[in-house]
Amino acid sequence: MYNRRSFLKAGGALAGGILLGQSAFSSTNARIKQFGLQLYSLRDDLPKDPKGILKQVASFGYKQIESYEGNQGMFWGMSNKEFKAYMDSLGMTIISSHCNIHKDFDKKAAEAAEIGMKYLICPSIGSQKSIDDWKKVADKFNDCGEICKRNGIRFAYHNHGYTFKELDGQMPQDILMQNTDAALVDYEMDIYWVVTGGSDPVLWLNKYPNRFTLCHVKDRKKNAGNEGDASVDLGTGSIDFSKLLKLAKSKGMKYYIVEQEAYENSTPLKSVAVDAEYMKKLKI
Repeated sequence: MYNRRSFLKAGGALAGGILLGQSAFSSTNARIKQFGLQLYSLRDDLPKDPKGILKQVASFGYKQIESYEGNQGMFWGMSNKEFKAYMDSLGMTIISSHCNIHKDFDKKAAEAAEIGMKYLICPSIGSQKSIDDWKKVADKFNDCGEICKRNGIRFAYHNHGYTFKELDGQMPQDILMQNTDAALVDYEMDIYWVVTGGSDPVLWLNKYPNRFTLCHVKDRKKNAGNEGDASVDLGTGSIDFSKLLKLAKSKGMKYYIVEQEAYENSTPLKSVAVDAEYMKKLKI
């Protein structure tokens, strides 16, 4: 198991630079060239007709895909090479996938690397009972990072809201970031869940530059309060993505991946199409 003590940094060094200056939002004011879709957004439709649904996703203008490990695996009933070939035919690239890190992870890393994927991602780890438990999670992430590194890809963790709830006077997200090796572990910021957890994405982007290299662009219903299930079409919610993603870009963000979990007065496919139109016009 990786020795976290070998790279722990002083807390004071990490705590600096949280306040946001005007220069942090400087940008070319250009549109995002490529954006992705987390396929979990279409979890009710995708298993019925993976190839047909992926073809529709491509028609909306998505150029990148983030998969997840459903009943048919990360590659939806295809081999890794078959999946890549189909993505190529649609003009899309599979950048990453969420997966179960506790089963056959070495095999998954090898298969991902074989087709040029950039990341394997832990989608959720569950709330822990103590700070020591969170440190053990960090150790697990370092182990996964080592496996990915050996295969020439990267490992990342996708947050939910619970890592932004204090435990024994500390923030679990801090524990993870301070106890994982930056050479091995990146983070996928689910912006919606940072906000839903009661925190500010700006704070975390400033506090840990170059650690959040992917993000989920997911809007949150206006005046949602503490409501957890408040995902809405991009551009109709409360999050200022133009401003936020300008900062994220300056702090090392590389991949912008749409995800939507709830659909009011719409269908998943229609909402994913609306989200794509929003992303095409978004300037950062």
